[in-house]
Amino acid sequence: MNIIDYKSGRLCMEKVNLQDVAAKYGTPVYCYSTQIIADNLHGWHNAMKSALPEGNFTVCYAVKANSNQAVLRLLGKLGAGADVVSIGEMYRAFRAGITPKRIVFSGVGKTVVELKRGIKNGLLLINIESESELDLVSQVATEAGKVADIAFRINPDVDAKTHAKITTGLKDNKFGIDIKKALALYARAASMPGINATGVAVHIGSQLTDLGPFEEAFRCVADLVKQLRAEGHTITKVDLGGGLGITYRDETPPDLSRYAALVKDIIAPLNAHVVVEPGRSVIGNAGVLLTRIVHEKQGEYKKFLIVDAGMNDL
Repeated sequence: MNIIDYKSGRLCMEKVNLQDVAAKYGTPVYCYSTQIIADNLHGWHNAMKSALPEGNFTVCYAVKANSNQAVLRLLGKLGAGADVVSIGEMYRAFRAGITPKRIVFSGVGKTVVELKRGIKNGLLLINIESESELDLVSQVATEAGKVADIAFRINPDVDAKTHAKITTGLKDNKFGIDIKKALALYARAASMPGINATGVAVHIGSQLTDLGPFEEAFRCVADLVKQLRAEGHTITKVDLGGGLGITYRDETPPDLSRYAALVKDIIAPLNAHVVVEPGRSVIGNAGVLLTRIVHEKQGEYKKFLIVDAGMNDL
């Protein structure tokens, strides 16, 4: 039997009858499979171990995919880091036992308060999305007497070939810094107080089911790292983002081993610490929302089942 499947007409998860769960806790209620989450995370760890030496990578779960505290606590115990986009997600990661040096702070709209907290705690990386954000990080870090480890998130103008609203690597997207401006910005960052530009980051979109865009983006990153090192910059970290798709209906996502082969071929020769930020590929198939029918409503052409959960829950 699959981990989530019907047994004698009853939906079960890890052999637990979910109807019993609904009866005990009420509805709507979320149920998650520890085994599926663990298997998915171990899949990422094993794939990265096939591409890079042990200790040369960090799998930072993208908290925005599902910030349930029990889920985060489990992932923290299993050795995951966290990719956060707000101070709330940062605190959730801390409470889950994820150490600052396993946390990457992403997002285009970081506030002064959020940056103060992140810089104070000494995060693994703060990914810079704009020149004005670079100025703000320098100011906040200097005032705190700290030095922030940063990476510029580059925009390589690569089409992720996914839904337009979750494509983030094209030049007309709001995300990242035009790769053509990267060399000048790293040169500027090198002369700024409170800044240690140690990394290069990229994230071109979500729900990718084709490895072609990943390969194109990875090659852009590798070329940039080589150029930066040639100009005297010490680049020790490469953040490859996330975005690997999952099956919702009839999609066929690439196997993680093929993704890892790209990392081994293109990124491993850089001898940098590699960060990956999977989200839905860790949690997407691991949970169900249990809801109960409260009314039957007969319309003119069809019957509607009214339930006690809504789109806000789903």
